[in-house]
Amino acid sequence: MRITKRTNIAVRLLMYCAAHADRLVTKSEIAARCNISENHLAQVINQLAQLGYLHTQRGRNGGMLLGKPAAEIGIGDVFRDVEGTVPMVECFADADNTCPLVSACRLRLALSEAAQAFYQSLDGITLEALICDNDDLFALFQPPVAASCARYVN
Repeated sequence: MRITKRTNIAVRLLMYCAAHADRLVTKSEIAARCNISENHLAQVINQLAQLGYLHTQRGRNGGMLLGKPAAEIGIGDVFRDVEGTVPMVECFADADNTCPLVSACRLRLALSEAAQAFYQSLDGITLEALICDNDDLFALFQPPVAASCARYVN
């Protein structure tokens, strides 16, 4: 199964916010640290805010933070909410389905069960589990250290 770019961005965004739960984070810093276009990020921020995963604050000192504790955000729920009902294969799409095998195809049921198993495997994972004691992740989320120049006074 392949997840959409939007879901990938959503999970990175939520992980970043969870790793910086003590403060508001900005779209530009997330874009820089997570290698995401600000345009794509803005769309995902809006969607996650509408779903209650994020709280946003506009203005000069604005930013965003998690809308609920990381321990209460299930990754399976995030995937379902962001992916929506994206059909895995053509026969899952009601309107655009032109497959002549639908009435006799057993693969459709197998793929449906596989998709459910995929989501169920994510149901046991919380956002907190993704960041807790993950020092490597926290290191990646830190801003790059600027090289300092030593001043020599004669």
